[in-house]
Amino acid sequence: MRTELVTTLKRKATELLTALEADRTPILITQHGLPAAYLVDVETYERQQKLLTLLEGIARGEKAVEDGRVLTHAKAKKRMARWLK
Repeated sequence: MRTELVTTLKRKATELLTALEADRTPILITQHGLPAAYLVDVETYERQQKLLTLLEGIARGEKAVEDGRVLTHAKAKKRMARWLK
């Protein structure tokens, strides 16, 4: 992963975006020597958001099972009958 100063981002934004588009490697932006932000290409960001949504759904499902909020297949099918026609 590449690391750049925030001043470099200000001075060379177009160059950084071109490099980001070409190699799709995130760029860590630092400010006063500390991590401030990551610069990622749109495709990578959108893919990460989809994966995060999927993982959150899995976590909700696991919590439902843990809490005993589950149905048998027959009960679920009966509840969903109006959408399954």
